[in-house]
Amino acid sequence: MAGVQLKVITPEKLRWTKNMAIEISKETRLQAVASIERYFLETSGEKVGNIAAAGLLNFFLEVIGPVVYNRAVADAQERILARASELDIEVHEEEFAYWRKVDTKKARK
Repeated sequence: MAGVQLKVITPEKLRWTKNMAIEISKETRLQAVASIERYFLETSGEKVGNIAAAGLLNFFLEVIGPVVYNRAVADAQERILARASELDIEVHEEEFAYWRKVDTKKARK
């Protein structure tokens, strides 16, 4: 990759980048923190405090959240494009159909 410079973003610099923040409600945040605390307790027998669990949640929201968000947007876009490609089938109108209709009506008489 000659001429390409890769920018390394360290965790210290991460909070200063203009990443899209994944916002969750206070209630959802509380439930997620409680879930993280329970996960550590049940899987490793370690009690993780509220502050540590909230910090881990913030980290996941900032680092992994955009990955999940972008995948969801791509999936939604794919579904919308698939539906849009079928639009002509669903709402297609026959062109220059007037005379065919007239001729059909005359044939019935």
